[in-house]
Amino acid sequence: MTSASLQLSADEARRIALRAQGLLGAVDRRAGVRGVLRRLGAVQLDTISVLARSHELLPYARLGAVGRQAVEAAYWPGDHAFEYWSHAACVLPIEEWPLFAFRRRAYRARRSWHHELAPSTYEKVLDQLRAEGPLTATELGGAKNGGPWWDWSDSKIAVERALMHGDVVCTRRRGWKRVYDLAERAIPGELYHDDLDDAECVRRLVAQAGAAMGVATQADLADYHRLSSEQVESVVRDTGLVPVEVAGWGTADGRSGRHRAWADPAALATAPRGRHRTTLLSPFDSLIWDRPRTERIFGFVHRLEAYVPRPKRIYGYFSMPLLSGGKLLGRVDPAREGSTLVARHAAFEGGPARAVKAIPAMAEALAEAARWVNCTEIRVERTTPEELHDALVNEVARVEI
Repeated sequence: MTSASLQLSADEARRIALRAQGLLGAVDRRAGVRGVLRRLGAVQLDTISVLARSHELLPYARLGAVGRQAVEAAYWPGDHAFEYWSHAACVLPIEEWPLFAFRRRAYRARRSWHHELAPSTYEKVLDQLRAEGPLTATELGGAKNGGPWWDWSDSKIAVERALMHGDVVCTRRRGWKRVYDLAERAIPGELYHDDLDDAECVRRLVAQAGAAMGVATQADLADYHRLSSEQVESVVRDTGLVPVEVAGWGTADGRSGRHRAWADPAALATAPRGRHRTTLLSPFDSLIWDRPRTERIFGFVHRLEAYVPRPKRIYGYFSMPLLSGGKLLGRVDPAREGSTLVARHAAFEGGPARAVKAIPAMAEALAEAARWVNCTEIRVERTTPEELHDALVNEVARVEI
């Protein structure tokens, strides 16, 4: 990083990040869900379903009320996307298949695994897929041995190992079960190769992450596809990303008030302008999945409490941050009871004055979510601060569902 690095204010960096993530500016409805996937480069999957599963919530946050069928058609079958280990288990654009060759090679070279597996079992699974076509783990011989959920059968272990190695790919989901197929059959021929060396794979993934975030520290770039800091350091200067310094992002480089970072040149070409989305975000949304980055950009501390014992939860089981005006104004823990969307806990950030100003945004976000999941009523159970409960209830009543 040199003294000639471009300097950005914290507000400029925040707006650049929002636009890069598709949450500021005109919505590209023609590109739809596939456009969102290509723009972000990774959409995290998770089993939790409250309003909807996380991979559905992410395009909803950017496009509004997109139907489940449109989401499924964009992600699956495998000629548009595939599932693999990126930030976590993610849906990835099919064009990124060659970029994960470095990770497939690393898995193939791995000598120690938690589960031992006979080579014959591995080959049997591949032979069955070759003969019978795409199958679930159950159809391959059973997903579990009959014990706890993690007590996988040998066939399940084998097919998941084959997925990690790249011999198998998940082509679609059926009732949330992965449907596996041979990668050589499912991946388009022009993409089905591991020709890129490790350095080139990492270089392209870092460039993609930089474009998806707009502006990012090296730690941010590493976290996006779960690379090591050493991997990012080795390629970042060859990605086309440009060095910048962002005021208020910390003092990692020793210069008071500024943080070493990198920006996508396209993100710097024009000032971020346009309409801000008002929406509820999945905790696994790529805008906020990196908690240190979220704190740095938005001054917002968020933790997923789904796995926290109920008595120790502060905000709720699946608390969803409220985004409005380019800022995170609070969060809500939603639930559905028949045709009623329930705001179990609507919490606002900042002092009372700031919270009062956020009430219309919270009501708007709740109403849009209710319409999306076909709820006709909204019930607010609890608010923080408590004295805003009636004000939020009254505002919700004024918003058309």
